[in-house]
Amino acid sequence: MEKLIRLLKDHPKDPAIAALIKDAEAGSDVDLNQQSEQLSGVWELRWSSASQPWLKQAAWLDNLQVLDPVHSRGMNVLRLNGPLGGLAAITVEAELSIASATRVSVCFRKGGWIGPGLPGGGRLALMKTVNQSFPAWLEITALDEKLRICKGNAGTTFALLRRNDLNIESFFQSIE
Repeated sequence: MEKLIRLLKDHPKDPAIAALIKDAEAGSDVDLNQQSEQLSGVWELRWSSASQPWLKQAAWLDNLQVLDPVHSRGMNVLRLNGPLGGLAAITVEAELSIASATRVSVCFRKGGWIGPGLPGGGRLALMKTVNQSFPAWLEITALDEKLRICKGNAGTTFALLRRNDLNIESFFQSIE
């Protein structure tokens, strides 16, 4: 798994990643009833089998997934990488629940644009209610303190690395 983590960090377009992900999944035994604490955190997308650009890793973009199953909430965040990242982001908020030993149910609630901070606190935001017409979920196929591999309801495989430099609360405070 260490080789996979190293490639995801330093060479996320390496063609060897797909096979290493399959190996990691085969050697993993996920039980979210025992590992929900490991699931909590801010995760950065480093590899995806998707073809859509917003579901792919890009050096100039932070593609983050904030998971807080203890409080039944989550968020997808797209923002510029680096010092401009705090100025604006595209976000989708969701309600989460652990549905089985390997599955997290996701119900998208609202999404939109979150802008820069305002004097005296708060942020500019343009958010709209999401009318989700289909059940969404994440099947967690490998999970530890550094790495999460999962499949979405559309069959896409994602590999994400934990971002210990970011905390869950800062994302939810910025939109309240």
